[in-house]
Amino acid sequence: MELNISMLRKLLLMLVTVFSFTVLQAQEKAVSGTVTDANDGMGIPGVSVVVKGTTVGTTTDIDGNYMLNVDANSTLVYSFVGYKTQEILVGEQTQINVVLSVETENLSEVVVIGYGQVKKDDATGSVTAISSDDFNKGAITSPQELLSGKTAGVQITSGGGAPGAGSTIRIRGGSSLSASNDPLFVIDGVPVDTEGINGMRNPLNTIHPSDIETFTVLKDASATAIYGSRASNGVIIITTKKGKKGGDLKVGYNGYFSVSTRSDEIDVLDATAYRELFTQQFGDNPNATALLGNADTDWQDEIFQTAISHDHNVSLTGGIKGVPFRASIGYTDQEGILKTSELQRNTASVGFSPSLFDDHLKINVNLKGMYIDNRFADTGAIGSAIAYDPTQPVFDETSPYGGYHTWTVGSTGDPVDIATTNPLALLQMRKDESTVKRSIGNAQFDYKMHFLPELKANLNVGYDYSKSDGTIFVPENASWEYDAQNGGGVDREYSQSKRNKLLDFYFNYVKDLDQIDSRVDAMVGYSWQHFWRSEQTYQTNVAGTIVDNDTDNRTENYLVSFFGRLNYSFKDRYLLTLTVRRDGSSRFADGNKWGTFPSAAFAWKVNEEAFLKNVDVVSDLKLRLGYGVTGQQNITSNDYPYLNSYTYSEANAQYQFGDKFVTTLRPSGYDVNIKWEETTTYNAGLDFGLFNNRITGAVDVYYRKTEDLLNTIPVAAGTNLTNQILTNVGDLENKGIEFEINTRPISTPDLFWEVGFNVTYNKNKITKLTAVDDPNYLGVATGGISGGVGNNAQIHSVGHASNSFFVWEQVYDANGKPIEGLYVDRNGDGEITEDDKYHYKKAAPSVYLGFSSKLSYKNWDFSFAGRANFNNYVYNNVDSNAGVPGQMYYSAGYLTNVTEDALNTGFNRAQYLSDYYVQDGSFLKLDNITLGYNFNEVFNGKGNIRLYTTVQNVFTITDYEGLDPEVSSGIDNNIYPRPRTFLLGVNIDF
Repeated sequence: MELNISMLRKLLLMLVTVFSFTVLQAQEKAVSGTVTDANDGMGIPGVSVVVKGTTVGTTTDIDGNYMLNVDANSTLVYSFVGYKTQEILVGEQTQINVVLSVETENLSEVVVIGYGQVKKDDATGSVTAISSDDFNKGAITSPQELLSGKTAGVQITSGGGAPGAGSTIRIRGGSSLSASNDPLFVIDGVPVDTEGINGMRNPLNTIHPSDIETFTVLKDASATAIYGSRASNGVIIITTKKGKKGGDLKVGYNGYFSVSTRSDEIDVLDATAYRELFTQQFGDNPNATALLGNADTDWQDEIFQTAISHDHNVSLTGGIKGVPFRASIGYTDQEGILKTSELQRNTASVGFSPSLFDDHLKINVNLKGMYIDNRFADTGAIGSAIAYDPTQPVFDETSPYGGYHTWTVGSTGDPVDIATTNPLALLQMRKDESTVKRSIGNAQFDYKMHFLPELKANLNVGYDYSKSDGTIFVPENASWEYDAQNGGGVDREYSQSKRNKLLDFYFNYVKDLDQIDSRVDAMVGYSWQHFWRSEQTYQTNVAGTIVDNDTDNRTENYLVSFFGRLNYSFKDRYLLTLTVRRDGSSRFADGNKWGTFPSAAFAWKVNEEAFLKNVDVVSDLKLRLGYGVTGQQNITSNDYPYLNSYTYSEANAQYQFGDKFVTTLRPSGYDVNIKWEETTTYNAGLDFGLFNNRITGAVDVYYRKTEDLLNTIPVAAGTNLTNQILTNVGDLENKGIEFEINTRPISTPDLFWEVGFNVTYNKNKITKLTAVDDPNYLGVATGGISGGVGNNAQIHSVGHASNSFFVWEQVYDANGKPIEGLYVDRNGDGEITEDDKYHYKKAAPSVYLGFSSKLSYKNWDFSFAGRANFNNYVYNNVDSNAGVPGQMYYSAGYLTNVTEDALNTGFNRAQYLSDYYVQDGSFLKLDNITLGYNFNEVFNGKGNIRLYTTVQNVFTITDYEGLDPEVSSGIDNNIYPRPRTFLLGVNIDF
């Protein structure tokens, strides 16, 4: 058996030699030898043997032999992935045999976890770390885009192509229906508020992507339970770059210049095709044909532009009198492809890491700041550009509405208030701007007791402050805000302040118990966090005579926690982790304020067992089992959901006092016993490494069940202040399998190739929605669509996935054309009613995957990365709303364009809830391709320069008939298109 494995090992590693590039240069004498493995004495094929400081070298053959002509003064460098590199001076030797030992430093690689770190091979939970070397490339403003597609179980969907747009992040599926499904973010030890900042597209834009060192994703409850009531949706830990002790002063510059264009557009009728179809539909109606214009306008061309952007980041890393530090400043100027959208961002960060008292006291200080100016485009212009009549001109010199063509009432000249608005006017006549300032910082003190070195005390104090101010101004003559009687327009000012304060303190005791071949790592701690926010809004018409909004809100909440963790290792082979956290939240009433969140995990390093010790193929094999309970306390935007509250009644609910009318207040429904949702997770995983970890990967199987799921349910009349309340009544489950693999098929001094792949299968199902089972309860309508009044295309129902589509089953003719208004009578009662709707497909993919590759040859490097979703469906709200030829003319006095789908349906009236519009959204996307070249040892040998070019959003392969199938909600309507970006960048280090 050993012989067969050895031969297999040689044959596989021989592939490295076949593809290796060898440079031979004649020197004064020949040197030969054999390179063998320190463990088994076998020759190692593919080992790089290079003359130090040159590209002269070779690689060993299948038996580990090599020969090279070198100078006697040369030093030979022997290197191979997974082994320690050796350097040997040639001198008078002609025969040099080398024994390479396994690189033990790799085994000590650590990953950041909650309140500490752990050796990668000692991790018992499902934890994945992505370093800066593996980040996605391109014009990336939002940090989460660096991670997209890089790890199994994590699905990241950007909110569109707006500058600095946020993303929807789901780790192992959503665990809630009404509460947040977003993961908890921890930045350099500070759990941050991700509820959003007014006037900012994405709260994570505080950090410049060039300042990030690693993302660590905690996926299963055994890894996340240490964060208790905020960890049901996983935890993402962001660690920024730090200075290194003893390092020389280094200056780095990263910058790029990019050009972004539309990658696609909605297929609507041009002016010629529009006139032809319009004549077919309304040619016998002179009132309709009289509205046709003489222009030929491509409205999508009018609202979109070629966007020019640039980004710069300068860093300084080194030591000041032995104190490691890193400082950086960054500037981003990003235009959007939708006119009037832009982001200008300034970032700064500084970190110090001094050590005192003979390294007994280690201090880490991190400060990050951001100043950002945003201009927001009205994305309603996208829908208007699709719907606006292409026979009309953009401008009308006689128009009092900013000189833009406007549909008007013939008798008065006033705008037709229900007509489509000129899309360019929506952009140019609206000024929506904001300024946001944010700072995140912390100081961490880690003290190793002099009298007991095994015991450490750690104090972490941090903050997250933000201040935002914004204005929206629309002039009085904007057609959509026109008010001839009272004076129209919009003059709005808003501001927000948020303060998040943190104090963590914990003890950590680590002891090797050599007598029983064990190691104990115990931690116990306390955490206090305070969230406070203040919001003000004041909105009037331009004249200031009508106040539309005048609010001033302040709120806060506290979180107090006690937590502990025990890591026990026996024979460095059997690992046990136990954690518990007890959280107390001010968001809930007495009796529900406190919750306990335990977890347990076991890992077995199978490769350390005797029966695998001599199996050379297997370099790492670890079995993991985990269980844990986590919570979700971010259940509503209200910090006091258990208290009764009052809201203003509708405008017509007023009481008269003399000649004054006072708007009344009405009580809202509430549940005094409302509490956090709880998710229980079971996880089994297998980590593996083959051929000295040339191939590494993991397989995980998980089951997650959320209990006390929040749902809005009806209540009996007279028992509350309303007929429905939000309360904890439901259950939801996610089941899934994850697989990821990374391999290095080629690794030589000149040629290196690495390939990564991950795939996830997730099944989501709602198992309970009411306190008492009710077979007649359909569920909760959701998935609001544009068109009609109050239409929803999705539903949450027991026995089905969340956000399942709930529609009528379309009937087609013999030619496959949908028959207007004809649906399947599913209950057989002879008529089409609400009872004939059915659950049809779902928004979330059943399978999603990511893939990437990096290839370098000498000074050249090439990489690409992409993603794919399968079995996800999208409701095409663009076609359902604008694909109806019968609605091209409105008697109120305006026309609308239609999408090319109108030629397929021929509908005279919109069929909003037909399953015809629920379309397969499966896709494969190539996110980026990068080609770079490195100029080494420039600046008199003190620096390096890398030039690179990147194409972002390269292509999308899909059967979806809309603009882009990547829609997190499953409802495609007015999405800001993701641009195709061409980028030229440079990295300089010296």
